[in-house]
Amino acid sequence: MTKAVIDTDKCVGHGQCAMMAPDVFDLDADGYARVIAADITGDLRRDTETAAMACPEQAIGIED
Repeated sequence: MTKAVIDTDKCVGHGQCAMMAPDVFDLDADGYARVIAADITGDLRRDTETAAMACPEQAIGIED
């Protein structure tokens, strides 16, 4: 199973991930990213990789 992970120590809530991969990430009530997809494959993985590259804080990772 491949999953997206967020380093909560780095995330400051820019929200780029939720805009670029809305089927993978959402923002919690405080505006910080959270993962909503259990397994990322195909298009979800591609979207997650794009969001990870766009994250200003480099807070997104992918674990295989």
